[in-house]
Amino acid sequence: MSTAIRVLVIEDDPVAADAHTLYVNRVPGFTVTATTHSRAEAVRALDRATAEGAPVDLLLLDLHLPDGHGLHLVRSLRAAGHRADVIAVTSARDLAVVREGVSLGVIQYVLKPFTFPTLRDRLVRYAEFRTASESGEASGQEEVDRALATLRAPQPAVLPKGLSAPTLESVIQTLRRSPDGTTATEAAATIGISRITARRYLEHLVDTGRAARAPQYGQIGRPELQYRWTTRP
Repeated sequence: MSTAIRVLVIEDDPVAADAHTLYVNRVPGFTVTATTHSRAEAVRALDRATAEGAPVDLLLLDLHLPDGHGLHLVRSLRAAGHRADVIAVTSARDLAVVREGVSLGVIQYVLKPFTFPTLRDRLVRYAEFRTASESGEASGQEEVDRALATLRAPQPAVLPKGLSAPTLESVIQTLRRSPDGTTATEAAATIGISRITARRYLEHLVDTGRAARAPQYGQIGRPELQYRWTTRP
């Protein structure tokens, strides 16, 4: 893509905003034009970008902002003539909100917390959709269906035999709450599973690129080699 897709990050949590900005800038073909923390800041950034002749293409929008709901922002932007596409990021799981967002032109939802690969997948699919939709008139229904299909998230991968999605999610949350990482023994105690089981889940996360493993030495009373797992963005 010759011109980078310009993204405005709108997120009230400064730590999350920095992470989202970092994620977007790591995806080839995308660039963050500004990072804002409220509806008012977002409107000013959008107006400034338009005035400078480089309008924003995509909003990465948190729905819970300190000065109003994110969908209220989208509604006011549409009324003011802003046509930027929207990917909503939210911890809310209310399908009525999803339905309202679709009616306002929200093209993707990403549930918090999410990892870099999750957002990267959505952004790549969005870029493919833009390319398809800018190619001119569709030759028929099949081409329209193909263009829309690019926005759909892939089906979740099948877990290895013996692993369950709820336990995997518990392991992921345990890792995220452990800034210094966790051992299999610590994870097992937190979740209430055996150390061997915890290690299987942690190794699965390493295999799928969602965690990193590093050796640690010198534990008193534990001379054997130990490992500590950390989340990978």
